[in-house]
Amino acid sequence: MDQSYGILSMPGTGFFGMLVIGFLAGYVAEKTMNRDHGFLTNILVGIAGSFVGGTLAGLIGFNYYGFLGNLVVAIAGAILILWIFGRSQAAGSR
Repeated sequence: MDQSYGILSMPGTGFFGMLVIGFLAGYVAEKTMNRDHGFLTNILVGIAGSFVGGTLAGLIGFNYYGFLGNLVVAIAGAILILWIFGRSQAAGSR
């Protein structure tokens, strides 16, 4: 079964599911990376993380579906984004 998804869609979730997953992923990434963001930033980081995590999962052949699969992939992607952002800020302050 080959399904195509839009660039910001998450397989197995709707628009509001994407917002909830984005917030939860951003919140978990924020706490994991010891940051302090607001509600909207958490959603944006989580949604961006789902795109990054989903792309990387596709490249390595990891299949994920539904709310929990999207949440795990989004958390991993959001943590990666915050880690890269933190490294680039640390390098810029030298």
